[in-house]
Parts: sequence; structure tokens; C-alpha cells
Amino acid sequence: MKRTRVKVCGITRPVDAVAAAELGVDAIGLVFYPKSPRFVTAEQAAEIVSALPPFVSTVALFMDAQDAAIREVLAQVPIDVLQFHGDECPADCNTYGRPYFKAIGMKGNTDILSYAATYPNAQGYLLDSHAPGEAGGTGQSFSWSEMPELPRAMILAGGLRPENVAEAVRLVRPYAVDVSSGVESSPGIKDSGLMQAFISEVRKADEE
Repeated sequence: MKRTRVKVCGITRPVDAVAAAELGVDAIGLVFYPKSPRFVTAEQAAEIVSALPPFVSTVALFMDAQDAAIREVLAQVPIDVLQFHGDECPADCNTYGRPYFKAIGMKGNTDILSYAATYPNAQGYLLDSHAPGEAGGTGQSFSWSEMPELPRAMILAGGLRPENVAEAVRLVRPYAVDVSSGVESSPGIKDSGLMQAFISEVRKADEE
């Protein structure tokens, strides 16, 4: 049985990080984009990460951030993987000595494979519903039909929630799914019941 990995993004509280870990998520995402309602400071992120048990990966999301801002976060927070959502060039993504994946906005983007090929060192590609150059976390999904065969791991995001994630996993068979607003009671506040339902639906689809 193929096991689809699960990442819960936009964690803003230690209690939510711990709840996600206890439910079996593989990774949590911390948003360092100041315009996001899920933005956390380096200090807040350090507190969240310190509450986690072992074997849960920490992912830091940046969007066109200044080099100094990224390095400040990395100096204060134990981060495993970087996630770039903006117009960062491949050289910028490779600068920090950590694995990274690159977000690809699917809205209006007709040449996904060519775009992905410009980031050959990416550990994976996160397909989200926003337009290229825009922030994710919109809660909107995109068409899952005729998905491209990417050269590295595909992380499926964009409007996923307990009601539709099983269908997404069946159709796309991604390496991982990434959820944020779909398991929230309000922006940045995760709901344990929704997280549990989301993970349960992923596992059901894995078993089919």
C-alpha cells in the first residue's frame, strides 16, 4: 500500500502542532509571509517546534523574502525543509543548505513541466490553486484531471478538506497532500476533529 504523506500548514499554536503530531501527520508548515493570516514570527515558530515530538518534519514557507529574513528564521528555528512560494530563482533556493520544494501556481499556468525543470534541485513540487506569483492558502481547489508527471515528488495542495481529499488522492496519487484552511475553525486555528477526519480520509484512499 502506498502511504500518502500529510502536511498541515499554517500552524500558529504549539497546541495545534502537538495535536497534528499525535494524529500522525508527517510535517507541519510554518508561514513566514507577513501578509498571511497564518504568519508567525521566528520566536513563535521556535516555541511551536520545541513542543513537537520526534519524527515530525518542520517546513518553513517563504514568499519573496529577503535573504536576511530567511537567515534570521533559520538561526532561531530548527527547520528541516524550505518551501518557496514566490518568484525565487533556483540559485536563491539553493543558498541555504537545506532541502526545499517549490510551489507552482496552477491557475493560468500552462507549462508546469518546463517551470519545474528550472528547479532541478527541488526535493519536490507543491501544486497549489493560486496563480503564479501569488500566495497560497486561498481554500480554493483546481482541476485534478490530467496532472503532469513531475520529475520529483508531487505535493498536492489547494482547497483540500476532509470532504474531497480522498477523491484527490485517488485521482492524482500524489506523494503528499498539504492542507491549511480545510482543517481550521478560523484562520490559523486548527480543529483537531477536522485534522483527524482529513487524515482518516487520506488513509481510506490509500487502502483502495
